[in-house]
Amino acid sequence: MEDTIQLLIGKIKDLENQLQKEIDIRQEKFYYQIKRKRVYFEKQIREQHKLLMKTVYRYLREARILPVVTAPVIYSLLIPAVLMDLMISAYQAICFPVYGVPKVKRTDYIVFDRQYLRYLNGIEKFNCVYCGYFNGLIAYVREIAARTEQHWCPIKHARKVRDLHNRYKYFLDYGDGASYREHVEKIRRDFSDLEQ
Repeated sequence: MEDTIQLLIGKIKDLENQLQKEIDIRQEKFYYQIKRKRVYFEKQIREQHKLLMKTVYRYLREARILPVVTAPVIYSLLIPAVLMDLMISAYQAICFPVYGVPKVKRTDYIVFDRQYLRYLNGIEKFNCVYCGYFNGLIAYVREIAARTEQHWCPIKHARKVRDLHNRYKYFLDYGDGASYREHVEKIRRDFSDLEQ
């Protein structure tokens, strides 16, 4: 049974690599390059993008009223998000070296690059930065939590979990106490897949 799981994990990794290659091919048609984490478009594309931008005035004039009214509620979440970012970063900086767990690289999850799109006005760019930060932060926190769970309790749940994190596949089966006692120490320290 373990061989079947490892075979499926290998197939999933192959599919993820194929997906990334297909995304890379599609992105080539938009004529941009990334140098030192900055995106550069060819001149003709920059000019096309500029023509597609809605002015802030037009954007606000065409906006529906309810999104404008709810915007302060949405943006107020930035305060707890930044606090969570600070706390989770401090947590992993202090605890992961003690546990022997590899640290999560924040910049792999929180990416700011949509501000280079000239077809977005200032409000749209701000919204994209906000969403990119918030969703990247959630992914960053999830990865830290997943590695923590692998160290402290690498046991699958009995009930079906809707969206599994990427460490879950290495966890031990629910109810298999003998396997837990035999393999828990190895699983707690096995992050070798992250080195690839």
